[in-house]
Amino acid sequence: MALVHTVPIMMSCQTAVHARAVRKLIRGLAFATPICLAVSGATAHADALSVEGVHVVPHVQSSEMRYRQKPDFSLGARVEVFLRNSAPEPLVIPSTADIRLRGRTPAQLLQADEWAWHDLPSAWGGDPLRLPPGAITVWSWNGKRALWGSNTQAELAVTLPGSGEADRLLVPIENPSAWLSAVTFLGAGTNVQPDALLFHVANRTPGPLRLEACRLWLPENNATWRALIAQPWISNRLERFPADGVIPSNDRGGAWAAIGPLPLTYAALEVKLADPAGKPLTLWAHQRIKHEVFDISGGWVLSAVGGSNTLQSEAFLKALRRLQVNTAHIADVAGYTDQTGPDGLYTLYPLKYFNKLEPFDHYDTEAMLPRIHAVEFLGEPQYGGGRPVPPQEVWQALAPYAPTRLPTSVTHSEERVWRFYAGLSDYPHYDAYRVTAPSADAWNQYDRWEGQRIRWGSPLETIGEMSRSLRELNRPRPTAYWSQGPHHDWKGYGGRKRGSPTPDELRLQAYHALASRITSLYWFNLSLRSLVTFPDLIEPMTRVGREIRMLEEFYLEGDATSHERLLRDGKPDWDLDVVAGPRGALLFALDLAYTADRQERVFKFGPARDATFRFRVPSYVAPIAEVFRVDADGTVSVEHTAGDGRITIRDRVSRVAVYVAATVPGERDRIEARRQALIAAENALGFEPGRNPGDLAILRGLLGE
Repeated sequence: MALVHTVPIMMSCQTAVHARAVRKLIRGLAFATPICLAVSGATAHADALSVEGVHVVPHVQSSEMRYRQKPDFSLGARVEVFLRNSAPEPLVIPSTADIRLRGRTPAQLLQADEWAWHDLPSAWGGDPLRLPPGAITVWSWNGKRALWGSNTQAELAVTLPGSGEADRLLVPIENPSAWLSAVTFLGAGTNVQPDALLFHVANRTPGPLRLEACRLWLPENNATWRALIAQPWISNRLERFPADGVIPSNDRGGAWAAIGPLPLTYAALEVKLADPAGKPLTLWAHQRIKHEVFDISGGWVLSAVGGSNTLQSEAFLKALRRLQVNTAHIADVAGYTDQTGPDGLYTLYPLKYFNKLEPFDHYDTEAMLPRIHAVEFLGEPQYGGGRPVPPQEVWQALAPYAPTRLPTSVTHSEERVWRFYAGLSDYPHYDAYRVTAPSADAWNQYDRWEGQRIRWGSPLETIGEMSRSLRELNRPRPTAYWSQGPHHDWKGYGGRKRGSPTPDELRLQAYHALASRITSLYWFNLSLRSLVTFPDLIEPMTRVGREIRMLEEFYLEGDATSHERLLRDGKPDWDLDVVAGPRGALLFALDLAYTADRQERVFKFGPARDATFRFRVPSYVAPIAEVFRVDADGTVSVEHTAGDGRITIRDRVSRVAVYVAATVPGERDRIEARRQALIAAENALGFEPGRNPGDLAILRGLLGE
């Protein structure tokens, strides 16, 4: 792992202690001590507001990426403070309340370039925050550099209008001993409301932790989403992994629970654990509830053809369906999304929306929500057309969506600085392509191939490096990735003639992201023109799409638990990655022994070679019921052994090898049945432009060719 980082901490409060006492205690405490804030005025009593927990995500920065500008390795942290109204009556905090950290207001900290963004009350303006008795609210900020990074602390002072001297509390910003690494809301079928919660815990304490219970904090309704009310504790209904709920030191574990339909709004998750001596530890997370499904986008698929548009062409829609594409960068499209009768185009070939999605009274409705993937309209704010859009401005653009049921997304572009934008959206994603495409990093500065410097491409494995970075900065939220597909408008770079990836380059880029546990993939870019310009990529994308659908439960339920790089003679040989969950683990071996061909200027992979892979897996991935290799053509038994936290596989492979280590019997049969169903659905379309020249000619004909 080449990320320079520290690790997040979530801390808990068990009782109320006055802030002045905390100042004396905080220096020696390993976990958060409960901290209280005395507020005066007609709507508050002394010691009304207490800190229930702090969630700190220290920034990470890759040391593998190469840039024209020298990266700044002064790393800050993203902080969420969980504040509770401990008074017996409602507490009102207006946006004009004087709230300061280290003696300065949030606006002053932004102006001083110490914070990237914040969502404290002054940012919201308008109506005051009203906290019922016992309710919590979450205040967040993103500190830019080490001054606001881990192993620091911040004094928080709040003075309400008309009150006297502010009371103060300290917020410790420390490295973790345990944290929530992934939180996912799941459901059945196409129901937009999830009915199950699944979370993963990383334990870095010296001893085991027992997972005891969890509960959600939910608002009364979407309009009051900033005030969260405790729901009942869940204990007996938790399905833990490991089954006994004990997570060993330096290991992973988690639980899931079926808890009934959940509202599409923001929630806090509180997870209670205990160490061997019974000492409690509580972990926290704050994120939007959305039914997590694995969507595959075609990007900008809408374009004009003749007197209509591409989404009015059944042939083009069939081509997208065969690629398992179910999402596109669209909103309402006349002649397509309004065709919802029994034989309507949208009924037969629906694509989820991925756009600005305003006005809210049109898109945030029961009828429209099943069509929604996410809100995305800001382009690439780290570039902003030559002027980077400040993170606080991005926050302001997304803030109107907070009371809605519409999840937001932001396109991240440059790993060197995207930590400043961490936490801004519900479902962050990034785009970065590794051959013959615009790039934020400096390709000619990589010396990956025995000193050979190239300008037409960059190391494919940096996709995994960036995927891990984005995941760590935004966790426990899920993330997605724009993967490089065919694009007709890119020309050759650095002497390369081909303007899009080869089939191998396409497959490896997608899998470096998948192996890092993304939960949606967006192809850039499946326009009609792009598909017919590079038809040799249609079948490779079909295979990737089919494999995602075969294994999507593992991605959705899983957590990225391990990444290791194997060297041979001091050179990169394989990347080994693990995505594990309650039904077992996906084990990825990604080939790094490729060359940069000097003549064709493409990356080339050698023939299959003998390899021994030792994947590090969580202890709950046991006992193992079956291990097999899987791809779009089926499943294959492999030689394997298991023990001491490792699964060893001996195989002969190249490029991409994906293995399933199932703890649930029958997974191989289930996956094969899914594969057969997918192939049957593909064949039922009766349209194969990647294989049938006649079908490809139909697509070309739409362009008048």
